[in-house]
Amino acid sequence: MQRRSLGTDGFETSAIGLGCMGFSQGYGPADDAESLRALRSAFDCGITLLDTAMSYGQGHNEELIGRALAAHTGGRIEVATKYGISRTENGVYLDGRPENVRAYCEASLTRLGLDTIDLYYLHRADPDVPVAESVGAMAELVREGKIRHVGVSELTAGQLAEAASAHPVTAVEFEWSLLWREPEDEIVPAARRLGIGLVPYSPLGRGLLTATLARAEIGTSDFRGTDPRFQGAELDANLALIAVLRELAAERGATAGQLALAWLLAQGPDVVPLPGSRRPDRIRENAAAADLALGPADLARIEDAMPRSAWAGSRASFAVPHTARAHSRDSADR
Repeated sequence: MQRRSLGTDGFETSAIGLGCMGFSQGYGPADDAESLRALRSAFDCGITLLDTAMSYGQGHNEELIGRALAAHTGGRIEVATKYGISRTENGVYLDGRPENVRAYCEASLTRLGLDTIDLYYLHRADPDVPVAESVGAMAELVREGKIRHVGVSELTAGQLAEAASAHPVTAVEFEWSLLWREPEDEIVPAARRLGIGLVPYSPLGRGLLTATLARAEIGTSDFRGTDPRFQGAELDANLALIAVLRELAAERGATAGQLALAWLLAQGPDVVPLPGSRRPDRIRENAAAADLALGPADLARIEDAMPRSAWAGSRASFAVPHTARAHSRDSADR
C-alpha cells in the first residue's frame, strides 16, 4: 500500500488506516478471536495505522491490540490512541487535566505492551481546561519519549490553533465522508494552514456508504440508532444517493465503499481515512481502495451526482453531559 505523511514532523503511515473501536463497542457484540483475525488481515493488506482509545471498551480495545502486536512478526505498525474520555461507574466524562495525562498515557502503554505510542490524541477538549494546557502536558511526554507525535480530535478551528501554539500537532481526527462534509468549511482549511494532517473517522458514513447496510441493521448499533441521518425521510433521501454511488462505483469496477474511500484520498495527500470493520474480507476491500485513483473529471462527476447539499440530516451529538463529568471528577479512572 502507498504511504502518506501526516503533519510536518516526520510521521509516515499507510494511506488507509484501521479504526478499531468496533472491536470493543458501538456496533453490537464482538468476538476477540474474530477481531484478532481481522487485525491480521489488516497487517497482510499493508495497513499499518491502528487507531484506538483508552475509552473504547474501557481499556479492552487497547489490550486487544496489544495482543495482536505481540503476535505480529512482520513490519512496523504505527499505533494511535487517545485520552480524554473517561468512564467510571458514575458515567462518562471528559478529562484533559494536565496532571492526569501522564497516568492515562502510562496505562495505555501497559495495555498496548509498548514503550512508546506513535500518535497520542486528545480525544475531546475538556471544557474546564484550556486546550493548550492539555497539549502542553502531551509535549512533556514527547520529551520523555513516551509518545512520538501529538494529535487532537474533534476540535474547533480556534481550538486547533490553540493546540498548535503549545506543540506541533501531527494530525487532527474528525468525522468526514461523502455523507458528512461540514469539516470542509473550517476544520480542513485551518488544519492545512497549520500543517496538520487530516485523519477522517467514519469515512464510510457508519456503513451507509458501503451500500450494504440493511434497514434492519440500523437499530442494532448504538451510533446509527440515534443518528438523524439514519431516520425517516432523511434515511430515504440518503439511500437514494447511495444507489447513485453504487452505480458510479460499478462503472469503475469498484464497490460503493471503495469509491467513497477513494474520494476522500483524492482530497489531498494529507488525508488518511480510518474505515473500521470486524470482517477480514471487508478490510481487504477497504485497503484496495488505495489503488483506485480519481482524477478531476471523476471528482467533478461525483460532485454533480451527489452534491454536498443533497445529503440529509445532521450527525448525532457526541456531547458528554456536564453532570456526569462533574460527578466523576474525584474518581478519574486511569
